[in-house]
Amino acid sequence: MSFLTYLKDGISLGSVYAIIALGYTMVYGIAKMLNFAHGDVIMVGAYVVLMLLTKAGVPGILAIIIAMAVCTLLGITIEKVAYRPLRKASSPLAVLITAIGVSYLLQNVALLIFGADGKTFVDVIKIPSLSLGGGKLIISGTTIVTILASIVIMICLTMFVNKTKQGHAMQAVSEDKDAAQLMGVNVNGTISLTFAIGSALAAVAGVLLCSAYPIVTPYTGAMPGIKAFVAAVFGGIGSIPGAMIGGILLGVIEILSKAYISSQVSDAIVFAVLIIVLLVKPTGLFGKNIQEKV
Repeated sequence: MSFLTYLKDGISLGSVYAIIALGYTMVYGIAKMLNFAHGDVIMVGAYVVLMLLTKAGVPGILAIIIAMAVCTLLGITIEKVAYRPLRKASSPLAVLITAIGVSYLLQNVALLIFGADGKTFVDVIKIPSLSLGGGKLIISGTTIVTILASIVIMICLTMFVNKTKQGHAMQAVSEDKDAAQLMGVNVNGTISLTFAIGSALAAVAGVLLCSAYPIVTPYTGAMPGIKAFVAAVFGGIGSIPGAMIGGILLGVIEILSKAYISSQVSDAIVFAVLIIVLLVKPTGLFGKNIQEKV
């Protein structure tokens, strides 16, 4: 049963990566921007929920909804203040450097407010554990909610992008911003909506991550954010199903590497697998080859 336990833990962790990766892949697929501050929005969401639970006594579900609203406003603000003025910059490095700067800004603001010491997160998921195989395999309520949440979010995002007017506008902006604007699409509003959705998902991911690993620090979202970006690239950045599959595979690889090889080199193995996949399929597992006309 030990393998099944590791597999369950890997799928649970991978589901968190998948939710974060969905935010990455939405922003890149539509705005063609790598928002490296996305991981720190996870940290903000976790702190908001923790403060609401411990300081204000707000019920868990309401705390999560408020955190999603706060992160949504934060994502829109970041896009409007930091990224929008650079959208037509001559060098794409300008946006990348700005994203890194926003990431460090959020981390240092959190350091000033909460300090460097980690705070114990309060588990907001009160679902009982599920016991299988006569008690040999126990699936916690947090794991169940995390896996189900990632599946539901992926399905809802896919339907939103393919079935709604706003989703069609996102696809148009993704193809050609200027042409979409000529056709009456509000490009700024569409990109802001994309950042809003991605940031709301980051809040959910922050709650699920800190419920499973109950310590919050100003750097909580840094490494998960990077790994989720790897998952998005692994699955094919810009592809919603790809982000989901990439996140789960990454989580499983990481947990199995820690269990059977070494916890010290598990991260190296994760990135090595990414390199191998990209050498074989440069667009990722579900990415599409784009032919440019000359």
